[in-house]
Amino acid sequence: MKILALESSATACSAALWGEEGLIAQSFQNSGLTHSRTLLPMVRDLLNNCGTGLEQVDVIAVAVGPGSFTGLRIGLAVIKGLALPRQLPCAGVSTMAALAWGLAGEGTVIGAQDARRGQVYWGAFDLASHRRLTEDAAAPVTELENFVQSCKKPLFFVGDGATLCYNTYKSVPGVVCTPPALQVLRGAGVALAAKALWENGECVPPAALLPDYHRLSQAERERAEREKTKGASE
Repeated sequence: MKILALESSATACSAALWGEEGLIAQSFQNSGLTHSRTLLPMVRDLLNNCGTGLEQVDVIAVAVGPGSFTGLRIGLAVIKGLALPRQLPCAGVSTMAALAWGLAGEGTVIGAQDARRGQVYWGAFDLASHRRLTEDAAAPVTELENFVQSCKKPLFFVGDGATLCYNTYKSVPGVVCTPPALQVLRGAGVALAAKALWENGECVPPAALLPDYHRLSQAERERAEREKTKGASE
């Protein structure tokens, strides 16, 4: 079985090919270029360099959120375009789960993506088993305090919101700094999480693959605030 996995939920993007023997190949790019420009060429080159055609891929996976609204939509559009002709099974992977699957060890891992304005998208997992400990959520980083103080240690933060979390909780005993190179989400983490979904029979047809934003977009939040202000003044 081969899994083609994509990640475009944050500023960097990545693609990976996973097989029965494990990770076959992985590409990663954090050049500042838009994912609409980089993701498809990355997939093309990855498959060509592995001598693998799309017809040899059994499952296509993508991180469906939470994360960048635009990045998620680009990843989903690419996945659906690749999967629809053959109705390939699709694995919609939680961004937080993919971050957790990218690490191994003992303790707790919190996937944290920067949601701006002092907030993070976050979810916690047991590091050894990758068992989910919390549901994915969007919250101010200060609201993680009760969980951070009481969770199994050591505790690792990963994701592009990891630095914000470390700056807030670095004085808590048992909080361990993850090397920067291991904090970013890569395609291999998406592939491993997708493998678990496949084994549990949780893959879906391309048309059923949906993003998981976890909150309104900035434009929608600003419109709601304007309408609230307008209503209060009438």
